[in-house]
Amino acid sequence: MADLSAATQSPSVSSSSSGAEPSAPGGAGSPGACPALGAKSCGSCADSFVSSSSSQPVSLFSTSQVHDLIFWRDVKKTGLVFCTTLIVLLSLAAFSVISVVSYLILALLSVTISFRVYKSVVQAVQKSEEGHPFKAYLDVDITLSSEAFHNYVNAAMVHINRALKLIIRLFLVEDLVDSLKLAVFMWLMTYVGAVFNGITLLILAELLIFSVPIVYEKYKTQIDHYVGIARDQTKSIVEKIQAKLPGIAKKKAE
Repeated sequence: MADLSAATQSPSVSSSSSGAEPSAPGGAGSPGACPALGAKSCGSCADSFVSSSSSQPVSLFSTSQVHDLIFWRDVKKTGLVFCTTLIVLLSLAAFSVISVVSYLILALLSVTISFRVYKSVVQAVQKSEEGHPFKAYLDVDITLSSEAFHNYVNAAMVHINRALKLIIRLFLVEDLVDSLKLAVFMWLMTYVGAVFNGITLLILAELLIFSVPIVYEKYKTQIDHYVGIARDQTKSIVEKIQAKLPGIAKKKAE
C-alpha cells in the first residue's frame, strides 16, 4: 500500500524530491507549474496561451489581461489599443474594407521600407556591418505547431458548442420566458438597426467597453444600489408574467 500511495503522488512533488529539473512547456510536468517560477503555480501562464501538458482548451488572452486593459491599468497600452481600434472602425465607417486594409498595409510598408533604406544609407556612410535592421524579428520562429493549433481549435469548439446549445434551446422554446425575451430583444433591435448600422454599433460598443468599467469602478456603490432596485422590479414583473402563463405555472408546481 505504501508503494501504491507513493506512485499516486502528484508529478510536482515527485519531481521536486528527486531533484529533476522542471519540465519545459509541452512536457509531462505539473499542469499548474510555471517554469519561470519554479514550484509556484502561475495562474497567468495557465490562463494564457497553450499548456500542452493539459488537454483542456485554453484562451489566447487571460482574464486578468482583459481586465487590466479595459480598466486602464496601463494607460499607454490601453490608450494604444483603444486609439488603434477606434481609428480602424472610423475608417471602416467612411471607406470600404478593401480600402482600409490597403491603406493600412501601405502605411506599414512605408514605415518599414523607409527605415530599411535609412539604415542602409547610414551603414554605407559609416562603413559599418550591422546587417539587416529587422534581423532579430526575421529570426523569430512564428511557426504554429499542430498541437497548439489543435488546442486553439478545441478552445473555439467549446464556445461554438455552447452557442449551438443555447440557440437550440431558445428557438425550440425549452423555456418560454427565455424565448419571449429573445423575441422582444430582436424586436427592439429592428428599431436600433433602422437608426444605426453595424459599424456604428461597434464604435458605440468600444466606447462603452473602455468607459463603463472605469466609471463603474469609481461609482460602484451608487450604481449597485440603483441596479439592485431595477433588478428587483424586473424580477417581480417576470414572476407575474410567469404566474399568468399556465405552462410555466404547471411546470413550477411539479
